[in-house]
Amino acid sequence: MIKKEISNLIEKAIKKNQEQGIFPVFSISEILVAKPEEKIFGDYSTNAAMVIAKQIKKNPLEIAENLKSEILNLPMRPNPLMLSLRALSRQAIGKAKIFDKVEIKKPGFLNFFLSEEYLQKQVGEILKQDDNFGNLKIGKHKKINIEFISANPTGPLTLGNGRGGFCGDVLANVLEKVSCKIIKEYYVNDVGEQVKKLGHSVIGDSEAVYKGDYIYDLRKKIKGNDSEKIGEQAAKIILEKIIKPTIKKMGIKFDVWFSEKNLYKEKECDKILEQLKNKNLTYENQGALWFKTTDFGDDKDRVLIKADKQMTYFASDIAYLKNKFKRGFDKLIYFWGADHYGYIDRLKAAAEALGYKKEQINVIIMQMVRVFENGKETRMSKRSGVYITLDELIDEVGLDVSRFFFLTRSPDTHLNFDLNLAKECSAKNPVFYIQYAFARIHSILAKSKIKNQKSKIQLKIKNLKLLNHPSESDLIKQLIRFPEIIEDIVKDYQVQRLPVYALELVASFHKFYEDCRVISDIASEKELTQSRLALVLATKIVLKNTLDLMGISAPQKM
Repeated sequence: MIKKEISNLIEKAIKKNQEQGIFPVFSISEILVAKPEEKIFGDYSTNAAMVIAKQIKKNPLEIAENLKSEILNLPMRPNPLMLSLRALSRQAIGKAKIFDKVEIKKPGFLNFFLSEEYLQKQVGEILKQDDNFGNLKIGKHKKINIEFISANPTGPLTLGNGRGGFCGDVLANVLEKVSCKIIKEYYVNDVGEQVKKLGHSVIGDSEAVYKGDYIYDLRKKIKGNDSEKIGEQAAKIILEKIIKPTIKKMGIKFDVWFSEKNLYKEKECDKILEQLKNKNLTYENQGALWFKTTDFGDDKDRVLIKADKQMTYFASDIAYLKNKFKRGFDKLIYFWGADHYGYIDRLKAAAEALGYKKEQINVIIMQMVRVFENGKETRMSKRSGVYITLDELIDEVGLDVSRFFFLTRSPDTHLNFDLNLAKECSAKNPVFYIQYAFARIHSILAKSKIKNQKSKIQLKIKNLKLLNHPSESDLIKQLIRFPEIIEDIVKDYQVQRLPVYALELVASFHKFYEDCRVISDIASEKELTQSRLALVLATKIVLKNTLDLMGISAPQKM
């Protein structure tokens, strides 16, 4: 990755100068290498000169000029501050010309423009790596548990459940691509007050809270007056007959379905309370047992056992947390609804109290989803009678569209689902736009009778050197961003980068297709045809990899 190469070049140079006492010790995390929004600022840009200047109290433009000279190996006055940069730049770049030019813009940005030679070689690299393109080793085989959806088995899955479900599934795909060992887990809350409320709802008494056709169906199947037993039976039916079929329809496969009931059956809740007591982390007040979570950064202490001697959900949550760590996970990732934001600090406090690190826990909060049709918000469900179910939405617009639309926004922002756009069968629909591009690629390769890079595409350097049209270069620049997108998602779990990237990649491909004739019957353009077919095949590889990560199909025909 060129972005990583630029970062490494600068970071190694800084460390070398720090070792020699030329630079003071400072954090290099402030140095950023990013893709500028406007082409005039290059393919990549860094603030390195300004960060260094701030530390050594020199003019950032002067340092930027020195950096530019070293990176491009241009003649310059001897400068002891930059000797290590010169050596590192030569080592990193070697004989290949990676940069066409490096420009300096006030107040000290270094803007890098990639060379045609470098870009052309990347096409060959993509074809060689094929499906493995984008695979990284940065995960270091860490064992990670990702828990998502985990909706109470009291009714159909909601749109909010769907958002967390698709995001969790895609994040799992990305983390597996960087060599992490992933376990996807669903936590079934099959005990407690919500199960009793479900029982009351099935009975239809004054304490009923759940409504909809599914409640009437359960009422026909389950008879009796014991709300707890009826609730347990109903929860089991809902899980097996409503929730699991919907999850299958979502294209999600969980590795573990974990029952909260097992925590009580195996006495894990009792054991965790005893452990906290032995650590002097609990106390009694007003008949309740409290956990000193404020000792670990929480805003107030939390109740573990209520005055009526019933355990709180937090008590079982701690036991479940302990259970996960006992299974050997290095990191726990949770996808929770917006109403669970206040639970984050208490869960991390519990982890620290048990001897783990807060950094081993990441909670991603999913904001609300609203559906709009004809400009108006749609709330009612035909079947549940209360809200649109996820099952209904997938039936209405299809799985591919559902997954893509739910992935397009950052989890911490509200999502407005445009039902009219989702059902649109034209380029206005982003899913149609992307899949049409893949179908077009397949058509081009089928017409050329090219099945894979090992058949008739001759990956000779002289052929790839013919890829010098601006639209070809722009497409290659998009292709080589794929590993960078993967790396960025691994850092912050923002999976919305994938649909955004897919749209940008396809836009570049469509422009290339409009500007560059791929298959030519003219004898003198035989090698040009081969080079462009190589580029088309490389695009197919990257686009297919992107769609696979999102769990979206790649149709050969539209």
